[in-house]
Amino acid sequence: MKNSTGIKKLFYLFTIFLIIFGCTREKRGSLPFGLEVEETIRVNYITEPPSLDWSKSTDTTSSFIQTNIMDGLVQFDFNAETLKVKPALALSWESENNQVWTFKLRQDVEWTDGEPLVAKHFVDGWERLLRPTTASEYAYYLFIVKGAKDYNSGKEKDFNKVGVQAIDDHTLKITLDKPVSYFPLMLTHHTTYPIRLDVVATHGEDTWADEGKIVSLGAYKLIKWEHDNIIHLERNEEYYGEKAKTKNILVYMVGEHSTAVGLFDTGKLDFQSEVPKSEIRAIRERPEYQNVSNFGVYYFGFNTQHELLSNKIVRKAIAMSINRQEITEVMGGGELPATNIIPKGLIGYNENIGTRFDPEGAKKLLTDAEIDLTGKKIRFHFNTNENHKLIAENVQAQLKKNLGLELELKNEEWKVYLQTLKAGNFDIFRMGWISDYPDPHDFMSLMLSYSDNNRTKWKNDTYDEKVTQASSESDEQKRVELYNEAQKILLEEDVPVLPLYIYNTNILISNRLKNFPINEMRQFPLKGVSIVSQ
Repeated sequence: MKNSTGIKKLFYLFTIFLIIFGCTREKRGSLPFGLEVEETIRVNYITEPPSLDWSKSTDTTSSFIQTNIMDGLVQFDFNAETLKVKPALALSWESENNQVWTFKLRQDVEWTDGEPLVAKHFVDGWERLLRPTTASEYAYYLFIVKGAKDYNSGKEKDFNKVGVQAIDDHTLKITLDKPVSYFPLMLTHHTTYPIRLDVVATHGEDTWADEGKIVSLGAYKLIKWEHDNIIHLERNEEYYGEKAKTKNILVYMVGEHSTAVGLFDTGKLDFQSEVPKSEIRAIRERPEYQNVSNFGVYYFGFNTQHELLSNKIVRKAIAMSINRQEITEVMGGGELPATNIIPKGLIGYNENIGTRFDPEGAKKLLTDAEIDLTGKKIRFHFNTNENHKLIAENVQAQLKKNLGLELELKNEEWKVYLQTLKAGNFDIFRMGWISDYPDPHDFMSLMLSYSDNNRTKWKNDTYDEKVTQASSESDEQKRVELYNEAQKILLEEDVPVLPLYIYNTNILISNRLKNFPINEMRQFPLKGVSIVSQ
């Protein structure tokens, strides 16, 4: 899932100041919408969610809201000793050889408009995700389902031939192309949520997930959405599971990290989802600071159809001319330099795969190929963010020094940036991928030729074959060998992407919050979080 951090316009920042600084902890009902501090978790998630439509969204900001207003068939058990899933909308499940899966649904679940949940809502959700006209960038996520890829491409018109079937109102049967042992892990993701097609039809494809229209079935429900400003979530009193501990969540969109930290310091925020790297050394000494390694990778992508970057020698030389260790030192948040697309902690992580910092070797590669990058200009795109800017400026200086290559820095607000990437209007771009499910296939499938999240326009049939084969391999050692072979193609031979570091969560959590979820997935379901009186 795309890691989405950005900055808001000054107008909205000023509005946030007026809203937040105008309230105090002591005065009841002083928060926006007349909410009471004692009943409200105040979160800063930095940027506007591009969309709450779970068939179309691709970023972590949208996912944060969706995680709190929706449930899937299963959910992560973050209290378990090792990360695993537990029942959610599905009471139980079983499989035949990890290929045919049958889920028994709860019979006490209602949408927020009172409509009962039935298995057909899952079938409808998956059909809409795969429908070609939906143009979902996450359609490939379900290509492991029998017939899904053909339906998405238009080769198959009849969705009844896709391996998703409602046996009855409370039984869902899913047939995969091949056995996949980790399949339940995938069902935590928002793309697999059920959907109400009647709601979509009533309010429209692009607006059904807006305030006053969306229906959901999670622990919270969307009450108010002032775009580029603030979102109000309220406890769903009809939730089938244990009710949320805290009545309200306010989600602010303060893009200036140092400003948000100031708000946190004055008791106006309870959770800051990212801290400024420029202040990390001081902040990490504070008791409210939390740090945990994530299943996530920060990487650069190359436009492999660009005049210069279409040459894999040029891409490899650029990769060899960037010192990852220097970047992580600039960041100062404990990030681990990475040459691997699979993060540490998952099978397939291999620190010996990938390019190493070797500027002299890079120059020799170019000289042998009779390529001179001195004075050449390439655009580097990133979404507006203090931390991304630090990295961009550092890489700009490194490539100027080591190759004579000029990087023209281009920054855009997150929502606009995603459109730029979708249109392919870039030379090099930055992106972060936070794990959708804790398995290496989530990262390796990102660069499959048919993945809409592969922005590089790179295609390698051998890579596709090895990754696809590894996804259904039951022998872990053979699976790792296949991923090693695929990663060498990706990171040493063709180099369409350049991993920089493995993500760390660097956040601030108020001591008035109890049981705040900290985990490798960087997911923050808040239903179990309570407020401690101070």
